[in-house]
Amino acid sequence: MRRGVFSLAVLAVLLAGGCAPRAAVPPPVAAPPAVSQADLAYAAGETAMEEANFERALEMFAAAWKYSPGHPGVSKSFPDALFRLKNSGDDAFRRGLLEEAGRHWSAALRFASHPAEKGKPLPFTKTEIRAAIDRTSSNLMEKGLVEYRKGNIEGAIASWRSILAYDPSHAEAARSVQTASTQLENLKKISPPK
Repeated sequence: MRRGVFSLAVLAVLLAGGCAPRAAVPPPVAAPPAVSQADLAYAAGETAMEEANFERALEMFAAAWKYSPGHPGVSKSFPDALFRLKNSGDDAFRRGLLEEAGRHWSAALRFASHPAEKGKPLPFTKTEIRAAIDRTSSNLMEKGLVEYRKGNIEGAIASWRSILAYDPSHAEAARSVQTASTQLENLKKISPPK
């Protein structure tokens, strides 16, 4: 009978939570603070800056600004990215890469009116960027005409299409491409295959 009493006593202790020591339960780990969409976009912009992809940086900074107008990081970085994008166009122009220069300048012009640009004065104006684009387009139009006069219609079309790559609304280049392409097709129809 003694055995039954002991078993009941052990059972009572176990049910009361005694005897076996409980393992210490660590407090719950706090979740890291959620990163905002604005901060994610800003970080992507900073990465693009490090990669010298200034147009992408401006796109990401503009997205961050949309999520959080007045974002302090964007206010600081946006003007620098815009300055560098415009300078990359200047550099491409000096190296004779007219289409690339036009692409960089057109992108800079697109972002030059963004509210985040107001953070720091820039050493150029939108008017100066537009003038550089117009000079580049004029040079490419002339280059296309020279090729056209030489009979190199494909070369002329390539020059005019390079304008449309950065300025799709350039009416003169679009008309020139259309006219020369039609002429080239007509020449192919009447020329015997080689």
